[in-house]
Amino acid sequence: MLRYLVQRALEALAVLLLMSFVIYLLLGLMPGDPIDLMASGDPRITPADIARLKALYGLDRPLLERYGHWLAGSLTGDFGYSRIHAVPVLEVLAPRLVNTVWLMGLSFLLACLIALPAGVLAAVRPQGWLDYGINLVAFAGLSLPSFWLGILLILLFSVELGWLPAGGVGTVGGGGLGDRILHLILPVLALTLLTTGRLIRFTRGAMIEALRQNHIRTARAKGLAPAAVVLRHAVPNAMIPVVTVLALDFGSLFSGALVIETIFAYQGMGKLIYDAILGNDYNLALVGLLFATLLTLLSNLAADLVYAWLDPRIAYAPA
Repeated sequence: MLRYLVQRALEALAVLLLMSFVIYLLLGLMPGDPIDLMASGDPRITPADIARLKALYGLDRPLLERYGHWLAGSLTGDFGYSRIHAVPVLEVLAPRLVNTVWLMGLSFLLACLIALPAGVLAAVRPQGWLDYGINLVAFAGLSLPSFWLGILLILLFSVELGWLPAGGVGTVGGGGLGDRILHLILPVLALTLLTTGRLIRFTRGAMIEALRQNHIRTARAKGLAPAAVVLRHAVPNAMIPVVTVLALDFGSLFSGALVIETIFAYQGMGKLIYDAILGNDYNLALVGLLFATLLTLLSNLAADLVYAWLDPRIAYAPA
């Protein structure tokens, strides 16, 4: 186990190092830089001022040299300053990460609580009325455009009924935990509806395949109760491919649901990374994308550990 975890940790470090180089290279090759943007907005700035500022921020150096300087600083915990916010990068990321944990974590948890039992129920009685009803809900969730769903929820619950706030993280001036929860309901509902349909379809397909296996027929022939056959024998085997989908969804969710965050004016990681890229905020965009990569790697590692819990035949052994 320990050897396997150490190997995965080394692989994750190698991936993060490679991703940091690729992302830094792509951001550095974007047209313009922060000083050019500053100069375009200030007609009084002179070429000498531009040259001095570029030398001050190291933008006159070769791209590889700038990357090496950033990498050396990041190893000591110094990820640089955000150009847009004029504060250290970690100070900008921390509150956005908390917002994303609330939004994405709750929607992911609710989607799992709804989709996994629904997919199992649909597979146990395929082609029945319950299966058709669950599939109808799943296809509706898969087909709804995220921007349309978000606008529809705002029009219904905020404009027409006036029950919930239309967007934002909280009331200006602070409104406590209850106010925070009210602002979370609509975006969490939208993301849950968008995620649930896909998980239902994967769970249903995996369960139908698991119920066709020989060991399930053997368990039924032994006289085991139908619930025991499904819960003790079929569900653990069906969950292995579903866990893979869940791990991928978990990593992608924490990189941010940009459309939902934009519609509901929610200050999360997706909106932060998008604004940083558009504003040529290299440090902020780079660290945000690396953090999303790290979460994806951790979710994949968690999925591998769950595999062994679901199927004892899977052993931890390095390749």
